[in-house]
Amino acid sequence: MKTLLIASNNQHKYEEISAILSTLSLRLIKPVDLGITLDVSETGNSYLENSLIKAEAFHQASDLPVLADDSGLEVELLGGAPGIHSHRFAPQPGADDRDRCLYLLEQLQGMPKPWYARFNCVAVFYQSFAEWNYFHGKVDGEIIEELRGDDGFGYDPIFYMPEYQKTMAELGTTIKNQISHRANALNNLTALHKWASQ
Repeated sequence: MKTLLIASNNQHKYEEISAILSTLSLRLIKPVDLGITLDVSETGNSYLENSLIKAEAFHQASDLPVLADDSGLEVELLGGAPGIHSHRFAPQPGADDRDRCLYLLEQLQGMPKPWYARFNCVAVFYQSFAEWNYFHGKVDGEIIEELRGDDGFGYDPIFYMPEYQKTMAELGTTIKNQISHRANALNNLTALHKWASQ
């Protein structure tokens, strides 16, 4: 069984990726499993650049194939913000997911509804400087004013999906891991699937 390092210190993200890739014959490990304590600065100007920065750093530290991703929420009326700055959007130090949701809602007050939005995720499968592949996954929805659901993280409680009549945080992990932006990115990362099956 091949080993793949998930380039993230986020336990929620690790669990989600593990669930999405559960059908592949892979041993997924976290940086902490190898004693790696990197805190990589995401200084890129796009989801792809940030994913590559993380992938290269963790590959150099581990000499293992790496899966890295960067994701963000883009709100149409905010000109695509918060985008790649989604995690750092709220200005207060130590802001948590709830703080970020409430701050985003503050920015939208007074603007006409519906508040259309899109979740993005760029996943990179990185084997070496010369060999890497990526896929950009997306899912469309709208922002609602009420935080709903406990089965998610980030902006999931205010990201409403009309076709399901639920927020991303209300879908449940089974459905979310089939239709989310991260699932879309990982399931279409064909180079990773081919490598896992070899």
